[in-house]
Amino acid sequence: MTTRTDSSDDSPPIEDRAQLIETFARGEKPRERWRIGTEHEKFVYRTADHRAPSYDEPGGIRDLLLGLTRFGWSPVEEGGPNGANNVIALSGPDGNVSLEPAGQFELSGAPLDNLHETCAEAARHLKQVKAVGDELGLGFLGLGMWPDKRRDELPIMPKGRYAIMLRHMPRVGSLGLDMMLRTCTIQTNLDYASEADMVKKFRVSLALQPLATALFANSPFTEGKLNGFLSYRSHIWTDTDPHRTGMLPFVFEEGFGYERYADYMLDVPMYFVFREGRYIDAAGLSFRDFLKGELAALPGEKPSLSDWNDHLSTAFPEVRLKSFLEMRGADGGPWHRICALPAFWVGLLYDQTALDAAWDLVKHWSNDDHQRIRDEVPRRALATTGPRGHTLRDLAREILDIATAGLSARGRLGASGDNESGFLDPLREIVATGKTPAERLLDRYHGEWKGEIGRIYEEESF
Repeated sequence: MTTRTDSSDDSPPIEDRAQLIETFARGEKPRERWRIGTEHEKFVYRTADHRAPSYDEPGGIRDLLLGLTRFGWSPVEEGGPNGANNVIALSGPDGNVSLEPAGQFELSGAPLDNLHETCAEAARHLKQVKAVGDELGLGFLGLGMWPDKRRDELPIMPKGRYAIMLRHMPRVGSLGLDMMLRTCTIQTNLDYASEADMVKKFRVSLALQPLATALFANSPFTEGKLNGFLSYRSHIWTDTDPHRTGMLPFVFEEGFGYERYADYMLDVPMYFVFREGRYIDAAGLSFRDFLKGELAALPGEKPSLSDWNDHLSTAFPEVRLKSFLEMRGADGGPWHRICALPAFWVGLLYDQTALDAAWDLVKHWSNDDHQRIRDEVPRRALATTGPRGHTLRDLAREILDIATAGLSARGRLGASGDNESGFLDPLREIVATGKTPAERLLDRYHGEWKGEIGRIYEEESF
């Protein structure tokens, strides 16, 4: 989840509705300035007993953050309830390091020109956290969901927004706390040139987000047992909060654009307002009322652009619009799949011929098609049936061919002269074998592991 790296409240006030829409328009960039942002989370555990460490215990999450400062990271602090400041994030040339609610460790990478740089950034980060982790007795696990932890076994990080969300989640869904405490993801953030370009990319990526979920499905265990899903992380989002999640059918309606997305966000209930270094609980309140100066939590006060940007970060649809597009459908996984996710989306969305070809494959799908596929994917992954009667595995073959061509056409070469398409190799193997990462885990669980879930720490750690 988004972490503030600037604690100031100095932001222009919102005078009219056009400013809300301008937030999206300011994201427009010419093709030569399009960048790739990659976010990836991992679970942190004690190597001695696989326990999830708390924030402030010796050798815990705070010490992990502080240990990384030797690599040039700068601490980001937030005031705690006792008046002390807590280091809750880091900033540096490779982006930001932040904490998810139960201590899941996230790199929100810098905006980079090509996938060779993206993969090098991920490798640097993992090398750094492993160096510090080895000293502290910490390991890092790449999965979509904690395979063996109950909610009550997990710590809570000292971030103000999380306290508000933890209180609010049980009011609106039965699995929101699982989303916060027990899941990890990989995400990709991409640019657009214009409103029309944003619309087409949004539609293609939203339609194909369940395919990404299938290819990256990696969460078949809950509390040490089979959960009946291949991506339980994806299933969790179906009962988290219906007001801020889902497939957004309006995106495929005629006339969709910045204004329609702003209307959607105005209807998403608020979580908080940030003032003077602290988070004020506004859970369930209306940003429309805030615009009128009628927010119960801050009577008479109107929002700033920072408040709007904060609010944009509190919606969790399958694809999210800020001043860029966020691809949100993939489970967490190992290093090579961190590189594969941005390769998948860059190949489809950053070459016009590829984008047009991908749109041709999905443009006739109905909203019922989109929703049915989304509903089936957590259990069936690549075996899910598409609108033409073929499986998502069949669709994946076509889509990966399009993405390969798109990456080749970009012509971004690495040090050895290779283009970016090689980063798709892990996905090609998944499609060739028909086995998702989750199904490979299940094979080992039933086979060589003999039902011993602890083996997953040996084989799936970074």
